[in-house]
Amino acid sequence: MKLVILDGETIIPQQAWKRYIDDGRVTDVDYYSDTPSCLAVERMRGAQMVLTNKVVISASMMDCLPDLRYIGVLATGYNVVDVKAATSRGITVTNIPSYSTDSVVQMAWAHILNIFNRVDHYAVMNREGRWSRSPLFCYSDFPFHELAGMTIGIVGLGNIGMKMAGVALAFGMKVLAMTSKPQSVLPEGVTATALETLLKESDIVSLHCPLTDNTREMIDAKTLALMKCSAILINTGRGQLVNENDLADALHDGRIAAYGADVLTVEPALPDNRLVKEKNCFLTPHIAWTSIEARERLIRICMDNIAAFLDGSPSNVVN
Repeated sequence: MKLVILDGETIIPQQAWKRYIDDGRVTDVDYYSDTPSCLAVERMRGAQMVLTNKVVISASMMDCLPDLRYIGVLATGYNVVDVKAATSRGITVTNIPSYSTDSVVQMAWAHILNIFNRVDHYAVMNREGRWSRSPLFCYSDFPFHELAGMTIGIVGLGNIGMKMAGVALAFGMKVLAMTSKPQSVLPEGVTATALETLLKESDIVSLHCPLTDNTREMIDAKTLALMKCSAILINTGRGQLVNENDLADALHDGRIAAYGADVLTVEPALPDNRLVKEKNCFLTPHIAWTSIEARERLIRICMDNIAAFLDGSPSNVVN
């Protein structure tokens, strides 16, 4: 069986991949650190199995790949693959569920705490001698509030959303959630509600839903207008959940207080993306999933997925 890894460098270096690909049934492995779309078909040609993280595999590409039988998406979200087209062609598609839950939750709360406490601001100022010049033992540039007693609205209560709720409850917060789960199965302290109510009542809104036709740009001028001007928005899901121009307008005009995100619609960030330069926008470069533990977990699940497929009983199948 031939395996092609299209963009392995986004996960781990090539030498590390070699330590994991040790199944004797995978006799031929082509590794690419990254693959531009114009080379994707040529690189996949003749392969029965393909691994991709961000390289899109479309229906038209599959038409050129008669040998392809398996696509392993190296992520939880699998919108980079035309799953319907794969299904009609008898191609198994798998993903890596739940590998980064702890890592992403940690990053989401890092954004929340940084926005409220401005740790980055004070660290930079004090490296420049600000505290040393202070006439008092302390100084404060930003008054901040306690999270206890605030309301957080969590959009999507999957593994990550549920863990976000648990941390919020530990802080003493009220938790609202937009979820398909019935209220009867939600933890005590978590209240299911409609998006409109969640946006109106929340001090923090955190996005943890998958990107679908229904959720694409769910945060736009209309929904932003429902939020408190003191509210902050957190996005560690997908950049496309937000209309970035509408959000930049809201931040610039002070109609919401801040945006903390690990994702953008186009990555890496375009130089003219307005959010990059907004003073109340705090961006990290899509690294929430990249803790050492999460990457190791991802690779282990990936190898298990391949072994299960070769054994005729594939796991984590999304189609």
